[in-house]
Amino acid sequence: MNFLLRASALLVLGLLLSCSKQGVSKDEIQQEIQKPNILFIMSDDHAYQAISAYGSELLQTPNIDRLAEEGLLFTNACVSNSICAPSRATILTGKHTHINGKIDNLMPFDSTQVTFPQLFQEAGYQTAMFGKLHFGNNPKGVDDFLILPGQGNYINPKFIGPKGDTIITGYVTDIITDLTLNWLDEKRDKNKPFMMMYLHKAPHRPWWPSPEKFAEFTQKTFPEPATLFDDYDNRGTAAKTAEMNLLNHMMYSHDSKIRPETLEAMGKVSPAVEEYPNGFYGPYNRANEAQKALYDPILDSINEDFRARWPEMNDTEKMRWKYQRYMQDYLATISSVDDNVGRVLDYLDQNGLTENTIVVYTSDQGFYLGEHGWFDKRFIYDESFKTPLLIRWPNKIDPGTTNEEMVQNLDFAQTFLEAAGIKAPADMQGESLMPLLTGQDSLWTREAVYYHYYEYPSVHMVKRHYGIVTKEFKLAHFYYDVNEWELYDRIDDPQEMNNVYNDPEYADVVEKLKNQLDGLRVKYQDSVELDQRYIQIYKDLGKLD
Repeated sequence: MNFLLRASALLVLGLLLSCSKQGVSKDEIQQEIQKPNILFIMSDDHAYQAISAYGSELLQTPNIDRLAEEGLLFTNACVSNSICAPSRATILTGKHTHINGKIDNLMPFDSTQVTFPQLFQEAGYQTAMFGKLHFGNNPKGVDDFLILPGQGNYINPKFIGPKGDTIITGYVTDIITDLTLNWLDEKRDKNKPFMMMYLHKAPHRPWWPSPEKFAEFTQKTFPEPATLFDDYDNRGTAAKTAEMNLLNHMMYSHDSKIRPETLEAMGKVSPAVEEYPNGFYGPYNRANEAQKALYDPILDSINEDFRARWPEMNDTEKMRWKYQRYMQDYLATISSVDDNVGRVLDYLDQNGLTENTIVVYTSDQGFYLGEHGWFDKRFIYDESFKTPLLIRWPNKIDPGTTNEEMVQNLDFAQTFLEAAGIKAPADMQGESLMPLLTGQDSLWTREAVYYHYYEYPSVHMVKRHYGIVTKEFKLAHFYYDVNEWELYDRIDDPQEMNNVYNDPEYADVVEKLKNQLDGLRVKYQDSVELDQRYIQIYKDLGKLD
């Protein structure tokens, strides 16, 4: 028996002897000791298409892949509202956004809602949160935290903490990991279980890599998606009018690595696109002189290529140029996330924490990587709606397994609570994933999930819609300033290119799904009246005519 095991045995014996004198049973002590730690890792806008465990041809993510190799990968994990702050509010409360109030990035979170970290804290867990929360500056139920204000910054980021604000020099992905490891190593009480939320900013826009990743990835070329030049034929108004096309809506002024003087030299473009406020000026101007010196050679090479090639390109060539620049930046930030996930997994291994720690890796939603010519998210369509979800729990989850059930970010809170033996509030709306984690799939009864997106009119102009998704089909209703239904056959049309809502062969499917959708709207307490209430709030704010 090595030193650590002897020390642990003596500690347990001491606790047993001490507590037996206070009327606490040995079984209760043993149960407390065996409660699992939970490490919840979430990135921002990480597309499942950019994880090699999901078959990505864009990027190798060996550290995130470890969780698939040693645990469970979900192929149909999804979100209930594909936008940052609402997704986080749903995860924290286990409730749809129309219940917790955070329907979009503008509306306030209902702070009277109970969050699952509060329940862990009340149950004796140590709780901590480091990284991007996106709303509020005083997260409930966490003993220690440092969170980025709003979207946060990639370079020399500011953090909000219980003792005030602080700016930490360095690259945000590395810093969030440093904070997490420091808490695990030096701040936590090693005799208690912990619930840690380790929340990355990356790969959220403006996709600013670390200097070494920047240098590496600007030399790479990436395969184009089959639908890069999609013309949205046989789709509805929403797809045709969304403002998220790489060619038309990510103009070169949106490339955060283009120097302002280069943009000025190029003159005006048509259609005119407003400068993205967190572009070049944000990350680069936060850098100190030593940091700028690392970035300058790479920035200069991009700008030279831009000035030399852009004026002579046709639209097809411009689309391809922007796609490659987008992938170089986006994937470079993910590569740093993967490296840092590896640092944390190694720490668990080296400190005897792996066996009793549930590790979850996910994103707050999916993201378009040029599919349908798009970037961003918001739609119920798969690249936006689906999210990566990998869970490792040694001795509970069989290594190397996959699961295709319809699971949602709505389910996380109840899953973590059940795993820790903590009773979930009756008003949570998700379903615990424990049957799927422990090989009892026959106990899982959900056939369909519910989705509702609200933030319109707003950036990217994705129309309001709600819908139902099963393994086989997807039915969506776009209901504000249009009244259009879309149906997609997820088996025969996985790229969702053909709306078959009006196809007579699918009439029975439409009828069945509409009935199921009505049932989900009742189950989750959503309604036309609630839709109208939120529309009126937008009108009162001057965001709708």
